Amino acid sequence: MNKNKLIYILLGLVLIVGVLIAFPLFSPGGEGQNGPDADTAASENRGTPEIVTIDIACVGDVMAHTTQVQAAALGDGTYSFEKNFEFIKDYITKADIALCNIETTFGGEPYRGYPAFSSPDVLAGDLAEAGFNVALTANNHMHDRGGAGITRTLEVLKKNGFVTTGSMLREDEPRYAMINVKGIDVAVIAYTYETPSPDGAVYLNGVRIAPENAARINSFSYENIDAELKEIGSVVEEARENGAEIVVMYYHWGEEYQLAANKWQRYIAEKTVETMNVDIIFGSHPHNLQEAEYIDGVPVFFSMGNFISNQRTETLGAEKRYTETGVIAQVKIDYNKTDNEVVSAAMSAVPTWVDRYSEGGRTVYSIIPLDSALDSNAVLAESGHLTRAKGALEDANGLLKIN
Repeated sequence: MNKNKLIYILLGLVLIVGVLIAFPLFSPGGEGQNGPDADTAASENRGTPEIVTIDIACVGDVMAHTTQVQAAALGDGTYSFEKNFEFIKDYITKADIALCNIETTFGGEPYRGYPAFSSPDVLAGDLAEAGFNVALTANNHMHDRGGAGITRTLEVLKKNGFVTTGSMLREDEPRYAMINVKGIDVAVIAYTYETPSPDGAVYLNGVRIAPENAARINSFSYENIDAELKEIGSVVEEARENGAEIVVMYYHWGEEYQLAANKWQRYIAEKTVETMNVDIIFGSHPHNLQEAEYIDGVPVFFSMGNFISNQRTETLGAEKRYTETGVIAQVKIDYNKTDNEVVSAAMSAVPTWVDRYSEGGRTVYSIIPLDSALDSNAVLAESGHLTRAKGALEDANGLLKIN
């Protein structure tokens, strides 16, 4: 080969290599693959974030007073509560997660209501059939049948397919429940208030709880609330560490028959939002609806009222009419699965009212959704209580004040 020709070829190769090396430095984002636009480029390569929507529904106190149990008796030794839930079933089954506060026990016979609740096991099955899949067991009546009642209640609920939270079969079990929905792990945590303690032990409804049973329930004392909230916060942290992507908190708190959240409810809610990584707070116990609002973007339902009970005008007087009204609290969460974060949590509500009427000589309880179908509801046409239901709707709208 001609010597000069070889020199020209070598010079050409050097020039090409030089251009290839220099090009990234003079191109947009010229610091190469680690330049300032690298994150944007990577994000564009990932495409549109994957958003998963999860619909969560929660209701307040599911109670079974003696008259309700009697109304559910079929006369052959069996019971059915199915008619209680026929009109709200569509709302519950549409939810991805549906929670209910079991304010009774499945402690076995004899069945009775207040003050020491124990209901027929079929109530658990009828709640599951209505669409509920998470049972909240932390409330002031959870110990009505003692430690054996706590155990049997959990066994009955689990047998009927419920995920349970608020009490445990063994004290070494997690104090939260985890449920996977659409590939997202959701933790649910439930706690109930304790009544004042004269000796440092745990008391519910003024009854001392044996240490071995107290170790199996989630409870907190108002008397040492900051330390209690720190302990609850550690449960939230444990759930997060074990994969929870969304955390739902339930508190059984407040004062019976109060129509607005008290200072303790507000303090606990604000501290929970401030110090714990939770996405929703549901509450009940007052047996009335109370306001619902966002605290720093977190939906808070202070009291969802009674979902079903025999607390009503006929039993408590006209001033307690609010006990007849509850709510199906709804929260729609948009979760960014790409970036592992909650994008939004929007709350809404369907108020409900418990109708009690006579049919064929039998007492019937039915939960009526106070929705657009109110005027045509068959039960209200039978009972003649449409005007009363409309009054309950006005009460509910005035109390909830969702903003």
